[in-house]
This record gives sequence, structure tokens and C-alpha cells, in this order.
Amino acid sequence: MFTGIIEELGTVESILMGGKSARLRVRAPLVCADLHEGDSVSVNGVCLTAVGLLGSSFDADASPETLSRSSLGHLQPGGIVNLERALLPTSRLGGHIVQGHVDATGDVIEARPLGDGNWWLSVRYPAQIDRYLVSKGSVAIDGISLTIASIEDGTFGVAIIPHTWEHTNLRARRPGDVINLETDILAKYVEKLLAGAPALPKLSVERLLDMGY
Repeated sequence: MFTGIIEELGTVESILMGGKSARLRVRAPLVCADLHEGDSVSVNGVCLTAVGLLGSSFDADASPETLSRSSLGHLQPGGIVNLERALLPTSRLGGHIVQGHVDATGDVIEARPLGDGNWWLSVRYPAQIDRYLVSKGSVAIDGISLTIASIEDGTFGVAIIPHTWEHTNLRARRPGDVINLETDILAKYVEKLLAGAPALPKLSVERLLDMGY
């Protein structure tokens, strides 16, 4: 589990594409200083397992499912990725609950300066995740915990503060770029629970009288 608070910007050293999978090598001195074989790492919002540690770099495999649901297949050597190690029980939950399980990819519409180092990012998202996105709700964009500031007609906007702009790969995003989106897991559980709940009888004047009102 992750919080969506990015720890380090890593550099893709190589990406070896197989028939349907891929192996990434990412340079990340900070993350690798406390990383062990088998540890989970969020790479642009995708939970991957470190399978090889090479000093200041680590390897991770991306399965066919991961490549089909995320933007990892678009990575190129030299690309910058957002990194976060798995949450410790003693850590502060500074963002929101992020699993690293990408729901869909979206497209950057624009990144517009607002002044004083702040930016506005507009994102187009697919219809299948619309029901999980609400104004002032949380969303993870490439693993970054952000708050939806506006939502309308298949697009949402988020305000990016200077610290986030400078310490994540958002500053390198351009219109048309593909980004990973993960919605709030709590919304999915609520939906599942309500779907299995028995239907309540409709409220009417007669029922209110029966209930003593």
C-alpha cells in the first residue's frame, strides 16, 4: 500500500520488451538505499516488485496485465518516473490510500500555469471510471495523490502546488501524454456493498402513518 506522496524521481535506464511482458531497470539512489529483493515499489503509480538490486538501480517485471492497463509500455530509456516505497505501519498517511493498481489510463489535455509556481492540469478519462470520481475526492495520477478540483464531461482538473510540480514528473507532461489513473478504493467497496444490499421499501404517506408519523 502507498500514500501517493512521491519520494524520488527515478530514471529509466533500460526497458526490455518481451513477447507480452517487460523488464524495467530504474536508477533511484534514494529508494535503493532501503530496498530489498521482493519489496514493492510504486513506479508511476503501478505497484511493481523489485527483483534485482544493482547498487543505485533496481529491476522490476511488468506483466501483460500491467502493460495493458497502464502506461508503462510507453516508457523509454532516459524517461523520468515517480517512485514511492511501500507504506510502513509507522508512517504518516500524508496522501490517501493508494494500492498501485491502475484502473485506467487518461490523457493530458493541458498543463496551464496559474502563477506563483502553481499549475492547473486537465485530464481526459475513460467512461468506466466516471462513477468513482467526484469533486474534492482523491485520485492518483502516475502515483501522485491529488484532489479533484473540477469534473465535467469526461474531464477533470487538479491544482498542482509548486512542491508537487518540482518534485514529480508532472512538469514534463505534455498534451496527449498517457498517464496512469487510480481511483479511491473506498468508493469501490461502497459500491460493491450497496449492490448486495436488500432493496428498501419505497417511502409513502401510508408507510409513514404505519410507522407512527
